[in-house]
Formats: sequence, structure tokens, C-alpha cells
Amino acid sequence: MIFTVAIDGPAAAGKGTISRAVAEAFGFAHLDTGALYRAVGVKGGDPVLAAQTLSPADLARDDLRTLEAGQAASRVAVIPEVRAALLAFQRRFARRDGGAVLDGRDIGTVICPEAEVKLFVTASALVRARRRWLELGGDAAERSLEDVLAEVQERDARDMNRTDAPLKPAADALMLDTSELTVEAATARAVAQVQARLAQMQG
Repeated sequence: MIFTVAIDGPAAAGKGTISRAVAEAFGFAHLDTGALYRAVGVKGGDPVLAAQTLSPADLARDDLRTLEAGQAASRVAVIPEVRAALLAFQRRFARRDGGAVLDGRDIGTVICPEAEVKLFVTASALVRARRRWLELGGDAAERSLEDVLAEVQERDARDMNRTDAPLKPAADALMLDTSELTVEAATARAVAQVQARLAQMQG
């Protein structure tokens, strides 16, 4: 069965957590497409060459979840040649047999506009900055909440205003604002959406 769930949204909205939970609930394969861009960003050197030669070892690095990696990913993601190099890989993954969940910023709009389910997971910039700050250690973190908020807003502006595949919800995506939702509640809504679509296709 070919069944693609496209989950898009800005940094720290919860799309990764929701994507992994949805994949586990239905036995689908999961791809964090942001990890591809993070790996290209932290690999260094020529980003186009880095994208063309990306290996499993690059995706297994333990520094891909840092703020620095996120900023590096956002910088290389504006390069059309980098996006082109990673596009085919993502599309093959999305249409694999057995179902797939992909999370990123342009899955429903560019990578898989034909996805059976599209979700756009978002939250206010302050809520997302607080989540990221707490991940970094909260009061013990090297950065203040204000610094993290500024970085989140800077990244949002870059991702939403880039010429190639800007961050935006697909016209037919279900909007899921997690600002005041628990992880469990947000996941339940996503799972219900997938269940409804599967039932519709099987009916």
C-alpha cells in the first residue's frame, strides 16, 4: 500500500514528535527530512557536494539536534541545488510500499503534493522558543530565553521568505496548533486524521 502522511511546520512546533508517534501507530516508515538538511549543514565544505554525497553515517551524527545545526540547515536549505539533490531521495521514501510519514517544511507543498494526509503543525513563536530553551537546559542553558526566541524568529523569517519552497501550509492541510495542546492530545488528532483517511480509502 502506498500511503503518505506529510507533516510540515516551523521549528519546535512538535511535528517530529507527532510524526514519530503517527508512524509507530500505523507501522509506517518515518523520515525527518530536516535531518537531511541538518546533516548537509554540519558536514561543511561545499553544501551542494555534501547533499549529493550524503551517507547514513552523516545522518547518524550526534550533533544534528543542536541549535547550530538547525541554523546551518536553514542556511543550506535556501540553495536550490541542495534542495534538488535531496528531492529525489525524499520522494522515493514517501511513495515506498507500506506507508510513510515525512516531516519537514515543504512536504505537502513540494515533495509530496499528492500525499494522502497533510498536516501543518504550528505553535506561537514564544511557545516554540520556550520548548527549545527547556531542551537546552532552561535556566542552566548557555542561552537566555530571549536569545532563543530571537533565533526562532530569525529562522522562521528565513524559512518563510525563501524563494524556493518557502514554509507554508498546503491549501488542503489540516492546521494543528499545539500552543496549548499536550503531546498526547496533538498526537490523537493527527492519528484520527490518518485513521479517517484510511477508512475512506478502504471503504
